[in-house]
Amino acid sequence: MSIRIDRQRCIGCGKCAEICPGNLIVIDEDKKAFVRDPRDCWGCAACVKECKFSAIRYFLGAEIGGNGTTMYVEKENDEIMYWYFEKPSGEKEMIVQNLKDNTTY
Repeated sequence: MSIRIDRQRCIGCGKCAEICPGNLIVIDEDKKAFVRDPRDCWGCAACVKECKFSAIRYFLGAEIGGNGTTMYVEKENDEIMYWYFEKPSGEKEMIVQNLKDNTTY
């Protein structure tokens, strides 16, 4: 499992670099984020959740059924988080998470 950062979507805010527990993400001279070595990624997905611009894609490994499927997040007003799972074919599945009430059972 690893992540990839879309340089066209990245605005260079640095939030992904701040949140990465392995200090794997850095901002380059063009003010764009990149991963030093994707093989060192722990798969925590903290950067994916932090990115408000959907610039970071998390690749799901074959061992968990991913087979090329990517995961990314879109947020709405910091209250709703949309998790997208996109297959190589372009087919998408969406899961909606209400961040305001996510601890209510």
